[in-house]
This record gives sequence, structure tokens and C-alpha cells, in this order.
Amino acid sequence: MELGFALLSLFAAGLLGGGHCLGMCGGIVGALSLSAGSRSARLTRMLCYNLGRVISYSLMGALVGWGGEAVFGTQLTWPRLMAGVLLVLMGLYLADLWRALTWLERAGAVLWRRLQPLGNRLLPLKHHWQALPLGLVWGFLPCGLVYTGLAFAAAQGSPLSGGLVMLAFGLGTLPAVLLGGWFASELQAIIRARGPRLTAGLLLIVFGLWTLWQALSAGHH
Repeated sequence: MELGFALLSLFAAGLLGGGHCLGMCGGIVGALSLSAGSRSARLTRMLCYNLGRVISYSLMGALVGWGGEAVFGTQLTWPRLMAGVLLVLMGLYLADLWRALTWLERAGAVLWRRLQPLGNRLLPLKHHWQALPLGLVWGFLPCGLVYTGLAFAAAQGSPLSGGLVMLAFGLGTLPAVLLGGWFASELQAIIRARGPRLTAGLLLIVFGLWTLWQALSAGHH
């Protein structure tokens, strides 16, 4: 899968799925924001938390990129098809048309139950820098959107490209999560409205169909 297209797709997926990210991380984001005190302290905590979260995404992307390279070599048609299908399913999920990806999140909850106590030990935060390891742990929160991104990363066939596409995904999620630290209730009300969710979902479906077309074209050639 062409790296430039994958970077754009994953950044757009993170941006469009920001409401989902805020819904998943809204509790911890609100707690970090309310407990920080001053505006500068709030910003420091939010930046540290999100830096940790994006680092986790990038490391997971590099890992599955390495796995895709080891298992599939240069024959990446099947991982690309899986990435396209998951992107379509994520679009349906965000648009509230079909919530099939909940089974992926339930599967990821098995690992999360082991990791969550590590994050809980850091709460309440005594120092701003503790938000960084908290973000590292919270990056593993079961999320269908993250798993869709990881399918893209596996389809890159290299650790570097896999890490880069998940970095792009993480950067795409930043606006919603950072703004959520200040306007959590107002932003969630806007993002969860039917119109924005449907629009974001349909755009992700378009990206998914384009990904499928690219994968099938590459396989045909």
C-alpha cells in the first residue's frame, strides 16, 4: 500500500474518529484536566498524556508492521484487503449503522484487563510527568478505530512504515482529545450528534472502499 496514501488515510481516520476517541478516553481526559489546576498545568498534563498515547500507537504500528513483513513478505494483498474491510466497518460503526466492530473491542479487553491496573496506580497524578506513562498505558485501551489503524500498519510490510502510519493516526486524534480537556461536555455533544457521526462514518467508508480498490488492483497486477 503506497505509504503516502496510508498516512493520509490514517490521519483522516484519526481526525474523523475523534469523537469515538473522546468517548473512549473522555473520563481520563476530564480527570486530568480538572485535577491540574492552572491552565499551564492542564496543558502540560494533556500534552504528556497524549505524547504517551501516540508513542504507544507508533510502537504497536512498528510491531505489527514487522509482523506483516515476517508473515506476508511482499505479498500484502490480504492485509490490505483486511485494512479496507475494517475501515468500512469502522465507518459503519461511527455512523451507527452497524456495530460489528464491538467484537474486536471485546477481544482487546482481555489484554486491557491486565494493563489497566498499571494505569490506575498512577492516579491521582502527583507530578505532571506521570501523565506520560499513563498515556502509554491508555494507548492500549480496546478501540476498534485503533485496531483498524493497526491493520493498515500490518499492510505496510515494514516496521518503519507501520510505525509512521500509526503516528499519523495518533496525530489525527489529537484535536478532539486535546480540546476535550477544555470543552469535554460541549465537544462530545457536538461530535455525538447524528449529523457529524454520519458524515464521519460515510467518509471513512469511502476511504475503506478506496483501500479495497487499491488492494484488488495491486493483486490483479
